[in-house]
Amino acid sequence: MKGFDFDFLKVSPTDIVDIILVALLIYYVYTLIRNTLAVNLLVGMFIITVFYWIVKALHMELLTAIIEKFMSVGIIALIVIFHPEIRRFLLLIGKNAFLQKNKAWWGYLFGRKEIERNNLTRIKPIIDACKSMKKTRTGALIVFVKFYDEQFFANSCELVDAKISKRLLESIFQKNSPLHDGAVVISENKIKSASCILPLTDNDQLPSQFGLRHRAGIGVSETTDAVAVIISEETGEISYAKQGRVRMNVSFGELEKLLNKDF
Repeated sequence: MKGFDFDFLKVSPTDIVDIILVALLIYYVYTLIRNTLAVNLLVGMFIITVFYWIVKALHMELLTAIIEKFMSVGIIALIVIFHPEIRRFLLLIGKNAFLQKNKAWWGYLFGRKEIERNNLTRIKPIIDACKSMKKTRTGALIVFVKFYDEQFFANSCELVDAKISKRLLESIFQKNSPLHDGAVVISENKIKSASCILPLTDNDQLPSQFGLRHRAGIGVSETTDAVAVIISEETGEISYAKQGRVRMNVSFGELEKLLNKDF
């Protein structure tokens, strides 16, 4: 009886490195497009590809030719559609974020408590500012983004690029401040910009008491990987928006846990 040939199962060290690099590339691409419209676009392209294989197998010549024409411009279409994600990916490489993230992972594995303590220290001025603004019923919209896209925010924001502090956040959202309308954007442990005009959500199922701040906070969380903290000017209630969903009447304990996880 002739035995099976298992030569194809032999894996060299180079193959292992190759697999690890591809896995890392897929992971970082996923982190860039996660919670954005790009995911839906990829799903749509996958469905079209599967549909193309089906119609080709069934010898449906006319439909096959139409889809082939559509797919022939696929590379150009991908560059146009995923331009923001490609730009962020190149920025990620240019800023050596890979090395920084790997350091963070080592710290997470071997010094998790220390990281949590440092993160809570960074969050404290934000929590304190929210407590003060809730008490005085000062409306506020604070957006946290992982990757600050200067091109996206340049035309609709005022550049701040300052250290996070309770006093600065309170002064920005004071009613007499010229920057109080719009959102504050926090990234890389800094207040990057203020008075940002953000796209509003198209969701028409939201509660009637939600104003422009809530709709802007939910809208930016729908289209990017950002999360938003919204303080109502009418009630002082704190809401938390993520992935297009909003959690209402968030306590300060819950807010601390959410920001510690997402920020």
